[in-house]
Amino acid sequence: MSRVENFLTAEEEQEIVQAIVNAEKNTSGEIRVHLEAHTKIDLLDRAKEVFHLLKMDNTKEENGVLIYVAVNDRKFAIYGDRGIDKVVPENFWDSTRDTIASHFKKGRFKQGLIEGILKAGKELESHFPWQHGDVNELSNEISKN
Repeated sequence: MSRVENFLTAEEEQEIVQAIVNAEKNTSGEIRVHLEAHTKIDLLDRAKEVFHLLKMDNTKEENGVLIYVAVNDRKFAIYGDRGIDKVVPENFWDSTRDTIASHFKKGRFKQGLIEGILKAGKELESHFPWQHGDVNELSNEISKN
């Protein structure tokens, strides 16, 4: 039985969407959250597949970031596009991952996602600062399978 629809309330989803809006204010980076019940393949491999399915690899600077959550597995992965990987250190997502993980361990999924999104936005800002004329290239809504 999938718990995707019960993972977050509608109000919590809107708080997460607002966090994405806030995180993207100072960066040209694009952040999305995707929820699905379960993955049968490696978490990061699935995150990469979903990244492509959501057409997140179509941003001008290749700076999209996906926070993928396998709800029933209580696991998540952070996947960044090529443009990010070219300019950031190998452990770039570790602090964002640790922030989300610490909240998930305590069952605070909304708070973990919000803090992770805001941290990712802050991290992206130093490498991909917002420029005049930047447009939001991807939806901020949470996608689900």
